[in-house]
Amino acid sequence: MEPPVHNRPQSHKMAPVYKVAVIQMHPKPMQIEKNFAKAADFIRAASQQQAQLAVLPEYHLLNWVPQDPKFRAACGQWETYLNKYRSLAKECNINLVPGTIVELHDAGTDNERLLNVAYFITNTGEIAGRYVKKNLWGPIERDHLSSSSMVPHPVFDTPLGKVGLLICWDLAFPEAWRELIAKGAKMIIVPTFWTLSDCSPAGLAVNPVAEGLFLDSMLTARCFENTCAVIFANAGGPPGKGYAGRSQVCVPYAGALTRLGSCAEGMAVVDLDMKIVEDAEENYQVRADLARTDWHYEYRHSKRDTKI
Repeated sequence: MEPPVHNRPQSHKMAPVYKVAVIQMHPKPMQIEKNFAKAADFIRAASQQQAQLAVLPEYHLLNWVPQDPKFRAACGQWETYLNKYRSLAKECNINLVPGTIVELHDAGTDNERLLNVAYFITNTGEIAGRYVKKNLWGPIERDHLSSSSMVPHPVFDTPLGKVGLLICWDLAFPEAWRELIAKGAKMIIVPTFWTLSDCSPAGLAVNPVAEGLFLDSMLTARCFENTCAVIFANAGGPPGKGYAGRSQVCVPYAGALTRLGSCAEGMAVVDLDMKIVEDAEENYQVRADLARTDWHYEYRHSKRDTKI
């Protein structure tokens, strides 16, 4: 017996179609200039395909090698490379989220700290938004990085509408997504450095690609439950080295519009029709519920904001 067909209402709102490039790189450890040159080549190629937005992975400039004695000093170059990306965005007339850039602040003082930062840079080279990673991954990151802690998740006005940024492990926290969409974000961009070996030995014994299942399942669920588009750019790398890849663009109803493999470097350019997001909201009414004055869940920080 065929299941009943439900006629979902569709939004009558006009909505744009954006051409989006998701870039999957294998960052060479501590080879910042070579990694930047490779990223720039990808961005120029995306611009030649008329992409309006290009997104790179987390840690794409240096890889994540905090144990290297030269790592912290290399992070001191963050402003140089941020400005290079600003110039590149203007040159190519493309909006950029250049993965994340690890920034060294107050070097040599008692307040010295490393921040893992994602930027949204407009096609005119302006910085539309800055987000510091909040949810750090175990001692691997917490021993080296400072979190944005109780600072609320920001939403930015961009040439592609209201955008929220998350970084890697942030995506495992539904509270972060709810906070962003409650503030109006319809596109969530997630630069990531997520590997298959992030799974425990017990988990790997059950499924050697458990983290891949985690990512595919979570990204699909998040775009449905938040009626938003998700742009996820992960690192890739040589086979057998544990890279998870799976960089993708996800929307409600369709799931992944494009998905790169687990290992290979590469780029996918896809048309992101935001009408799908509007239709999904018309159907599920998630944002409408969050906007109600009598809504029974609260997505806010209970402590005073802190500055980073």
